[in-house]
Amino acid sequence: MFGPLTPRSQPQPGHLYDVAVVGAGLAGTELAWRLARAGADVLLVSQALDHLGNLYAPTIDGADFPDGSVFAQIRDQLAPDTDGWTFHRQLKAEIEGTSGIHLLQSTVTELDETEGEIVLSTWEGPKLRARQAVLAVGAFLKGRLLIGDSMEEAGRLSEVAYDFLADDLARSGVFLIGAEATAAGVDGAPPYDVRFLTPAPGELDGFVLTRFDRVRAVGRVLPGGCSYRSVLEDAARLADALLALGVVGA
Repeated sequence: MFGPLTPRSQPQPGHLYDVAVVGAGLAGTELAWRLARAGADVLLVSQALDHLGNLYAPTIDGADFPDGSVFAQIRDQLAPDTDGWTFHRQLKAEIEGTSGIHLLQSTVTELDETEGEIVLSTWEGPKLRARQAVLAVGAFLKGRLLIGDSMEEAGRLSEVAYDFLADDLARSGVFLIGAEATAAGVDGAPPYDVRFLTPAPGELDGFVLTRFDRVRAVGRVLPGGCSYRSVLEDAARLADALLALGVVGA
């Protein structure tokens, strides 16, 4: 049998989640796992669920995952194996089996804050509702992938950029600035650069996007550098902050 034995999240049309997490990379996956384990009804929405929790390297050799994170838990279960694909499969199974997380493959295009909730519009049509929303979209806000002389509108190969969401944030008054990251070549694959947008530092109060009351951001989408440890520690801090607000069943 797959999935949790006693799921808390049984969404129907119009379902109101406690928290909607947009993006299932390191930060989004860790945040959703921590919130669900604390009793929250969490929507974890990603453009590509097969890439859930994907790392920046093909192995976890030397990865500095903080103790208490789901990433450290899976690492310890696999030790001494450090293969990244095996790690990814085990991590995905853990998230799929966590009661309280509803996984959805979809592309969020707009955020509309109303009294008491956030409404998320999607490419696919259905609107999603939550009491709080978190942007964990990594390097995908207007992401552009540069390999040699070629450019792709993506944050990673095969994953489209969040152009519509970036445009919607700008229309809401959020000032976005440019950022860039470089990935080294691995096993014969060429190095590449990713250019993307982040909220300007003045748009943030900690994790809070100040143009909204119910929207936060975490992970690489925040300005500044990041590492496995810093991203996962930020996700843990944000989970604690949201739980302190009383998001569970509010």
